[in-house]
Amino acid sequence: MNILQRYDAMDYAAAPEGRGEADAWMKATDFASALFVDGKWRKAASGKTFAVREPSTGKVLCHVAEAGKTDVDEAVAAARKALPKWQAAGGYARARVLYAIGRAMQRNARLFAVLEAIDNGKPIRESRDIDVPLAVRHFLHHAGWAQRLDAEFPGYRGVGVAGQIIPWNFPLLMLAWKIAPALAAGCTVVLKPAEFTPLTAILFAQVCERAGVPKGVVNIVHGGPEAGTAIVEHEGIDKIAFTGSSEVGKIIRKATAGTGRKLSLELGGKSPFVVFEDADLDSAVEGLVDGIWFNQGQVCCAGSRLIVQEGIAEAFYAKVKQRMSRLRVGDPLDKNTDIGPLVDTTQLERVAGLVGEGAKQGAVCWQPRLELPSSGYYFLPTLATEVAPANILAQEEVFGPVLAAMTFRDISEAIELANNTRYGLAASVWSENVNVALAVAPQLKAGVVWINGTNMFDAACGFGGYRESGYGREGGREGMFEYLTPVKVKAAAPLKAIAAPAEIVPVEADFIDRTPKLFIGGKQVRPDGNYAWQVADAKGRLAGEAGLGNRKDIRDAVSAARACKAWPSATAYNRSQVLYFLAENLSLRVDDFAARLVSLTGASAKAARAEVDASVERLFEAAGMADKYDGAVHNPPVRAV
Repeated sequence: MNILQRYDAMDYAAAPEGRGEADAWMKATDFASALFVDGKWRKAASGKTFAVREPSTGKVLCHVAEAGKTDVDEAVAAARKALPKWQAAGGYARARVLYAIGRAMQRNARLFAVLEAIDNGKPIRESRDIDVPLAVRHFLHHAGWAQRLDAEFPGYRGVGVAGQIIPWNFPLLMLAWKIAPALAAGCTVVLKPAEFTPLTAILFAQVCERAGVPKGVVNIVHGGPEAGTAIVEHEGIDKIAFTGSSEVGKIIRKATAGTGRKLSLELGGKSPFVVFEDADLDSAVEGLVDGIWFNQGQVCCAGSRLIVQEGIAEAFYAKVKQRMSRLRVGDPLDKNTDIGPLVDTTQLERVAGLVGEGAKQGAVCWQPRLELPSSGYYFLPTLATEVAPANILAQEEVFGPVLAAMTFRDISEAIELANNTRYGLAASVWSENVNVALAVAPQLKAGVVWINGTNMFDAACGFGGYRESGYGREGGREGMFEYLTPVKVKAAAPLKAIAAPAEIVPVEADFIDRTPKLFIGGKQVRPDGNYAWQVADAKGRLAGEAGLGNRKDIRDAVSAARACKAWPSATAYNRSQVLYFLAENLSLRVDDFAARLVSLTGASAKAARAEVDASVERLFEAAGMADKYDGAVHNPPVRAV
């Protein structure tokens, strides 16, 4: 192609990032001894290793030590041993260590960025301009929390040893999200990176050595399910932090239930990207590119569901397709690349399978005519239109560069479609009408809502979801509480279970027989199945009957709760008054409730009275706090301002 032809095409030439330093680092690193435990590098006790492949070529980069239960035990023991001294060091000492880590990462920023692009497949522009700077930001931000811990969180201390498991989509950034607040709180950590992407975690451990992190404070073990299971089930760990799939999150939740360990989960998402007809469409298109094709769509909060107002849908789709046709898919080390490869062949097969199934269910899938590299795990950006709300592409987290689009007619329908998911991580609303944006945002079931923007992350802003997107927050003041526990709290004695009597002794009733009822939607209703069961008192005598609810009763109760608009729309003052009124009414019937507790549980009159008094106190406390939740205004980077 001559110069004139290049001017006609106006195409971008390749702008490759040099990888010489990264290759030299990999050549010099002993990956078979890559477990970082108690400040030392070691092989796995089993001698096992696993292969790490480069997504852009499919070639093996290295073989990394694969930790097992024995290695995790040693890492936890090292963390437990280092804990007292690390906590006693004080906030200033911990702040200096966190600051040193951040500065050391800055000095190695380009190496981190290139390794992340090689190992994960994300474009170098993303790892260089987003992942690494934000990871550094987390360590510098949390250096401040370490320094101010006693003043800002009086009555709290670090929870202890934290076991942390991170995913492959943001290896370095997720590491920073986990380790920085833990160290600031005075915790020691055992972290397991994902098998696909261990390289930047190894470099980070080297940075910890240079930054003067005390031995045993940071321990990094690589491996698969065996290492992950050992961390989750280890009795020497006080806190589990997991980022990954909802399916694995459910397993971890069950495994930790009843153990007394703290748990935070940041799981999957199916985030809505809602575009109203008065939106700046060109800006919305660019936001959409950032929302769904950032990191090849391998983002838990990716705006993978486009919900666009019916009147502008076709025009908006045309703009999206035009923009998709200009995306560059290719080598992640090319500075002009927009979309790199998926992380592994299994992920590529999964994405392709879901798109195929979505098409079978009626979705119309469109892909731009872009040339893909001859090797690597690449998938073309995909727009699926005419997607029904129940379509697999609208319900399942694809975790790839796939956008499912649907339309709405009015605000209420937009909200219904946006909330029609089992996830609740993030959402994005686009409108030039501030009244529309502020009316819609609070009604979206998402942990984070962005208005006229997306992916606005910062270390000072808590991030997390609810529903099947998990719970807990990472970042900001709220994220610090995940690694803190109250000081001088006496654990309550376990409740003694009251054994059910073999036979309930009937008693002569001194009242008119009544039908057992349920309380649903503000009124007493009969159980749907018309069943009831007998309730015995502490002496095995009949105390009364209670309605036995079934699945329909549960559905009715949930529907009634969702349909209740008066309570969430009431002012904080009004809610406080209702709670105070409840406390007043309960205080008038203390003797009645105490007598019933004595009868049902066999507790002493004094203990029963204390329980009712405590209930009144809790209602009073809740009433007092009802108008105190003012929230906080965070200051994330906003590119539009």
